[in-house]
Amino acid sequence: MAPGGPPVLVVTRLDDATADGVISELNLRRVPVVRLDPGDFPTDIRLSSTFDSIGPRGTLATASRTLDTGNVRSVYWRRPTPYTADRAMDDMAARWGVEEARYGLGGILAALPGARYLNHPWRNRDAEYKPAQLATAAVCGFTVPPTLITNDPDRARAFTAEHEPVIYKPLRETEYTDSTGRALTVWIDDVTPSQIDQRVRHTAHLFQRRVGKIADIRLTAVGDHLSAVRISGSSGIDWRRHYDQLTYTPVPVPPEIAESVRAYLDAFGLVFGAFDFGLDHDGRWHWYECNPNGQWAWFPDRITAPITRAIADHLQHGAPA
Repeated sequence: MAPGGPPVLVVTRLDDATADGVISELNLRRVPVVRLDPGDFPTDIRLSSTFDSIGPRGTLATASRTLDTGNVRSVYWRRPTPYTADRAMDDMAARWGVEEARYGLGGILAALPGARYLNHPWRNRDAEYKPAQLATAAVCGFTVPPTLITNDPDRARAFTAEHEPVIYKPLRETEYTDSTGRALTVWIDDVTPSQIDQRVRHTAHLFQRRVGKIADIRLTAVGDHLSAVRISGSSGIDWRRHYDQLTYTPVPVPPEIAESVRAYLDAFGLVFGAFDFGLDHDGRWHWYECNPNGQWAWFPDRITAPITRAIADHLQHGAPA
């Protein structure tokens, strides 16, 4: 496809460095880009869409751009802010307004005729559930550590005693703040039977046998483009807590892992996925999770550049998933 033509729609928040890199690459290729954050609706976005026997058509207008919703090349769905409502509304009306926005604007953005998605927001949603991830990973041939999801403290203690060492990890990276509004992170960490008490009953918890790893691996998949990086140097279980200690080394992807990655993406209808593995002393890759919208832009340029180009290729040329 020649430069110009229909635009790429990038759905994300303003402070998204990952999307910035892809947009810069598309700009270099002279591919038109429209950036839109659904969280700006209704204050800064005007919406008008009609539906009849011909099909959907309409416009989305921001302060600087107007998008013809029937003429979108592709959609890069990144990390938009939550839907909002007019501040003048009371609480009940605001909740109603947010849901109307989600199903109205959100529904339109998910049904742009002829557009290809990386990834479609509904496919992202489906692939974010840890139980579905774990079940699908096993079917696709990955090595999955024994894992328990429970709200039964007795069952949790028994599992932890049987499989020690065991780690706890959140089922979702949900925003969490303390009483002062300070953002907190629930990290992956070791857990022992003596630490498990009746508070486990309050909600679902995920416990998993800790892999005897020598390094971590992040594999970023963009269609058939696979980029695997060995992450070494972390002094703890959750390497995200020790970025200043880490070193990154590109590594080849074993054929059996590549085959399982392809099967996993196909199972969820994904183009993009960020897979995490633990590498043991025997060179075996143990599957942890796949984030359908995971980060990758913190890597050095020599690692991020091929990923950026692969994403831009899909968005520009509509490469098949």
